[in-house]
Amino acid sequence: MKIPYWHVDAFADRPFAGNQAAVMPLASWLPDGVLQAIGEENNFAETAFLVPDATGEADYELRWFTPACEIRLCGHATLASGHVVFTALGGHRDADRVTFRTRKAGILEMQRVAAGYELALPVIPTEPGEWPEAVALLGATPSEVWLNPDRYGIYLFDSEDQVRALDPDLRGLGALGDDQFICTARGRDTDVVSRVFVPGGGVDEDSFTGSAHAALTAFWAYKLGRDSFTAFQASARGGHATCRLDGDKAWLGGPCVTVVEGSFYLAG
Repeated sequence: MKIPYWHVDAFADRPFAGNQAAVMPLASWLPDGVLQAIGEENNFAETAFLVPDATGEADYELRWFTPACEIRLCGHATLASGHVVFTALGGHRDADRVTFRTRKAGILEMQRVAAGYELALPVIPTEPGEWPEAVALLGATPSEVWLNPDRYGIYLFDSEDQVRALDPDLRGLGALGDDQFICTARGRDTDVVSRVFVPGGGVDEDSFTGSAHAALTAFWAYKLGRDSFTAFQASARGGHATCRLDGDKAWLGGPCVTVVEGSFYLAG
């Protein structure tokens, strides 16, 4: 069995930046165990699988797999999927807009814009809280902790230098669960900066995390007193985005670059 395959760098305007995703369109769903095995074989933070949506609610169904598990929401692999739809697949209803029906994040919308693409994710609200066990493992003490019960935590630091210098206990954080540990501060060259650790989900430090920015958009809109800002995720690869709060949606903007196009061979 031969499956079309794209390797896309998302939230990047050049190869070898942003976050890598594999995008693999299917005619129909393969068994979950096979999807998980492909995700492990690709060994990217996420592999995105697309199937035409037979319900008419959206253009495609969309699921995401890390090397270790299926996840509830992934922004960069959705941006990469839309990029493949716009540049390679075609055949959807609107040349400048595509929709994806997901299992746990609802209908996601993506559109072309002058600077590349914009993706609407559901806002992930957080509120002040405490998690001393996590704070003790981050390598520095944040000034504030904001939490969402669905495994998202924002840890606010006083400076970009503090965020860049973090050396967390990844094994310890992973033992707490598959939470996202989102460490952030005001930035120097962008409005905000962040690093995101998800060791319990199989990704020690993510290159660029769309779902984390669905939480950061609401958080920083409140902190900055405005609905839009620029963001940089200070991973080894780095990734830039524009963030815009619009009601219950976080619109994340950025370009994509196709790095590899080919076929995935599935024996058996």
